[in-house]
Amino acid sequence: MKKLHETGVARAIRAGGRVWIFGAALMAASVAHAAPVQIQVWHTLTDANKAEFEKLVKQYNKEQSSVEVQLRDFATQQALQQAATSAVAAKKAPNLVQLQDNHSPEVVAEHKAIKPLYELLAKYPIKDLNWFLPSTTSFTRDSRGRLLAFPYMAEVPVMFYNVALYKKAGLNPAEPARTWSDLQGQLLKLRDAADVECPYASGDQVEVHLENLAPVNNQLYTSNGNGVEAVKGKPLPAALQFDSLYMRHVSLMASWKRSLLFTQHSDDDKPDESFAKGQCGVLTAGSSALGRLLNAKSLSFGVAPLPYYEQVTKQAGKPFVSGSALWVMEGHPATEDKATSEFLAWLAKPVVAAEWHQRTGYLPLTEAAFRASDVSFYSRVPGAQQVVDSMRSQPAPNSRGFRVSNYDRIEPILSRELTDAIDGKTPPVAALNSAAAQARTIVQQR
Repeated sequence: MKKLHETGVARAIRAGGRVWIFGAALMAASVAHAAPVQIQVWHTLTDANKAEFEKLVKQYNKEQSSVEVQLRDFATQQALQQAATSAVAAKKAPNLVQLQDNHSPEVVAEHKAIKPLYELLAKYPIKDLNWFLPSTTSFTRDSRGRLLAFPYMAEVPVMFYNVALYKKAGLNPAEPARTWSDLQGQLLKLRDAADVECPYASGDQVEVHLENLAPVNNQLYTSNGNGVEAVKGKPLPAALQFDSLYMRHVSLMASWKRSLLFTQHSDDDKPDESFAKGQCGVLTAGSSALGRLLNAKSLSFGVAPLPYYEQVTKQAGKPFVSGSALWVMEGHPATEDKATSEFLAWLAKPVVAAEWHQRTGYLPLTEAAFRASDVSFYSRVPGAQQVVDSMRSQPAPNSRGFRVSNYDRIEPILSRELTDAIDGKTPPVAALNSAAAQARTIVQQR
């Protein structure tokens, strides 16, 4: 009996052990099931816009427990692309990467490491998605109109002006210049009446003074309909067209530089910093400069469209919508693709997208995001609502974007030649002809 009793105890212990092991297994499975799906997002946002993106991602991670977004920032696009290339080779690619508009989105989408956004949305659609810019997001669409990337950082070049300095110069802040000739008159008053050492500065100089000089003056930037005309579904080669409009404009900018009206210009955001400090009267730059300006202390400013030449067009045209976008990377399990789509859907929610637009200056993602924008925001930044609202209508053919092969290699050349012309090192005509000739050679390369 004792042996039988001991056997029963042993059985009970063994049974209890199996129950404990089984229960532990269930708990482990439950914990594993509850673990969020992690996705990586790599970006090159800086300063205020970087902080805003980090804040939104932190909010997203806090609001739900099924997806965890991990951010990694890079100082330059080159650094990001190099890291992404290595990550792809090691089969550790991020889920989303921010890439600048290279004006050849189809080429980017053809890369084996890229999953076109329309493919992801076909499997995991975002409900009730009514894009704010259905026809002007061509920098993220293919020739069939399919969305290749998430146009989260879409922007347009604009003119910012310092309200306090305008008042000091005796100018009406409610009437910023609409033409380049009118702007010259205002800059003279800023220099002479208000004693402003930096009347005019320009960041993103290629975007402002070359690319968008064409559509704002209702002209084409490149041949073959800005490179979007196609034969048998393939875009025709495009060449840059620097005519008398460009000669006139660059010559005017060079004369402003000599007369101390135009004191800072570059293809980065350094002039934005000077304007944010209240040192400059006028700044032309991408609308995403708004994020930094909103955080600047004691800065009161307004926003206006880029000036145009009344001798060339009676009414200004719309600028190109460009910027950067979030591209989906291939090679991830379905759970991560689904999580990526869920994150993008959250970013597109009206309240979230409206906050992003208002805090950064990037264009609203959707109609609902535009309607959700706080009226007080637009009243706080004079002219902002008019600029954004003007982008809602269908663009003219000149303003729908442009395609140029290898443009990421051409743009630095344009910036260098433009700098030399404005600084008086090279005559404007020679600089523009040299830039166009070098661009033609690069366009023909594979």
